[in-house]
Amino acid sequence: MPAEFVHCHLHTEYSLLDGASRIASLMQRAQEVGIPALALTDHGALYGAVEFYQQARAHGITPIIGVEAYVASRRMTDRDPKLDASSFHLVLLATNAEGYRNLLKLTTAAHLDGFYYKPRIDREFLSRHAAGLIGLSGCLQGEVPRALLRDDAAAARHLATAYRDILGPGNFFLEVQNHGLPDQQTLIQRMVPLARDLGLPLVATNDVHYVNRDEADAQDLLMCIQMGLALDQKDKPRMGETPEFYLKSPAEMAARFADLPEALENTLAIAERCRLEIETDQLTLPHFPVPEGETADSYLRRLCEAGIRRIFGQMTPALAERLDYELGVIARMGFAAYFLIVQDFVNFARRSGILTTVRGSAAGSLVL
Repeated sequence: MPAEFVHCHLHTEYSLLDGASRIASLMQRAQEVGIPALALTDHGALYGAVEFYQQARAHGITPIIGVEAYVASRRMTDRDPKLDASSFHLVLLATNAEGYRNLLKLTTAAHLDGFYYKPRIDREFLSRHAAGLIGLSGCLQGEVPRALLRDDAAAARHLATAYRDILGPGNFFLEVQNHGLPDQQTLIQRMVPLARDLGLPLVATNDVHYVNRDEADAQDLLMCIQMGLALDQKDKPRMGETPEFYLKSPAEMAARFADLPEALENTLAIAERCRLEIETDQLTLPHFPVPEGETADSYLRRLCEAGIRRIFGQMTPALAERLDYELGVIARMGFAAYFLIVQDFVNFARRSGILTTVRGSAAGSLVL
């Protein structure tokens, strides 16, 4: 029995109206049961990534940043209600900074270009942004699991091979879960031979949606709100009709997968490979292009001087003194690029007829 286990499939409160796990509570519980690392895999988004990363570090736990992506049944830009209303689940984990940047690209494109009921990607787009990522085949809603559950071994083999080729050797794991559901038992019986046949590693997960076992009803309530259903409605969908989607201890997971020790050991192998460092103590701004020969500070000054002539007619000694003071503060703080970025989208809004406003201390700034 392994001494350790890492949860590689986990949802927080940022899986909106689905996850009921508060991040601080997750970390406290992980500390209590001796879990050395935790993965964040919220549905389709990275809203909780920074908070999760910081909280994990504060509790001495290795953070693994990922996402449970929605994969379109066809192309991510297809929007036929008869063919594209449903999508597949796929867990993606960042092993390094390049992988994290690719997660950002994937989730951004999923919302801006692929959104149809859910923020979706497709295999073609993933193949262009797969570096630095580890993939897990997902829960019962994954593409490979769905093929196995309909007893289409050929399709499952083709899909597993495709994801292995997209993510690269050693980067795609076939996921097994055991919450006591009949479909999961069927899936394990079919997934293990597929893994052996293709030489793909297995990984055990628990699809965590709440911290403690007694929080299943609270998570059920969230799902009812999401689906617009009454809590006491009969025959309503519920997460497996079982309160097993909580943060299990390593001992509990070892008992569930006693006959698949390699699936438990592979969680540790994944954690060892995921060594992402996110710098959260310094400002990192997008690049703002300035004219050749200019710096962000000099270009901001030039825009301000032009604005003074436009608004006041001429530069007076009092205006020059005030401008020098404000620009000096901005330069010392390294905020010139930030001001240029803000003026860029405010000017775009004004040109586009989008209302803007001024609030707080901005109204007292000559630069602004």
